[in-house]
Amino acid sequence: MSSNVTYGNFDTHFYKGKDEVDDDGVLVVNKVNRANAKYPEFLPTWDPTQKYPPLKFFKHEDPGRRADPNFPNLFPKDSDFKVKRITPKLGSEVRGVQLSQLDDQGKDELALLIAQRGVVVFRDQDFASKGPEFVVNYARHFGRLHIHPTSGAPRGFPELHITYRRPDAGEFERVFANSTNAVSYHSDVSYELQPPGVTFFSVLEGPDAGGDTIFADSVEAYNRLSPAFQERLAGLHVLHTSEDQASNSRGQGGIERRKPVSSIHPLIRTHPVTGAKSIFINRPFSRRIVELKDEESTNLLNFLYNHIEQSHDLQLRASWEPKTVVIWDNRRTHHSAIIDWDTPVSRHAFRITPQAERPVEDLADLNKEENDVGDVAEALKKVLPGLN
Repeated sequence: MSSNVTYGNFDTHFYKGKDEVDDDGVLVVNKVNRANAKYPEFLPTWDPTQKYPPLKFFKHEDPGRRADPNFPNLFPKDSDFKVKRITPKLGSEVRGVQLSQLDDQGKDELALLIAQRGVVVFRDQDFASKGPEFVVNYARHFGRLHIHPTSGAPRGFPELHITYRRPDAGEFERVFANSTNAVSYHSDVSYELQPPGVTFFSVLEGPDAGGDTIFADSVEAYNRLSPAFQERLAGLHVLHTSEDQASNSRGQGGIERRKPVSSIHPLIRTHPVTGAKSIFINRPFSRRIVELKDEESTNLLNFLYNHIEQSHDLQLRASWEPKTVVIWDNRRTHHSAIIDWDTPVSRHAFRITPQAERPVEDLADLNKEENDVGDVAEALKKVLPGLN
């Protein structure tokens, strides 16, 4: 893929010329936007002094594997809750369950529900009103928290990934200056050795209408393929890299908390809770299939991208009512923000992403540090010329 594609559209990165530098050298949202923010404690900052070492492998035990499948703590029999499927195979909407009140057993059952349904939309939540510290401590139950290498985070809480679409005149003209749409299906930070599993997202402030998030189900996308094609995909591996994202942040005057990383993951991964297979690719971060020649890899990846992105019958659209928290399984879903509101307005949201297991095709390899691609360093050199 081309390395000159711009990622982020300034919604996660520092925006040189629009944002400011504080007295202590921290990059911050400009004074006018800070004054107008409804949740200033969640505003993004970018600290150039924050430097972190490379992430190291750890064994991850998904809490959904120890959950009671009858959901007695998440959905007590004596409580007034409502669960509605959004589509038959993907997504549910829940009312009458307060996430902040769940005990550890309830959180385990929440992880199981997310694995089973892929996306769950929780309404009428007090989650954001509890503040950044509560959100960070809550999410630790689901795994080691990921710190994004380039995006904005509230002061003191680098584990929170903030998306912030500034309410600036001309914002739409900039977004659509070189493209007829802004849809960018992806899964989050797939370049990490251990990408996220359960992912929390909440829009703090947004338009009255529009600004939805769309999701596609890569489990159902895999199931739609013919058995012969599924067999051909087995055993293939894909290079994922953060090189372009890091370059984009630097080009906008932003930060780099960690050096860019690249990982090789199986093209088909198996979910440790459900055992379902899914297509694990990512248009922004996947470079190529390492076992194939360039033209073969490009054509196969493009087919799979289009299959996931254009099959509307394996997708859903989540709308952001006030006090909504959407939780999804980053291992089986692709998502994209929708930029469609028609007046300058802030769209301010936070994401928190506990890391999960290293992706595997065979669950017999679960929680092994090395994958089955052979010499990973040599494979990386093959597909990333100039890598030291």
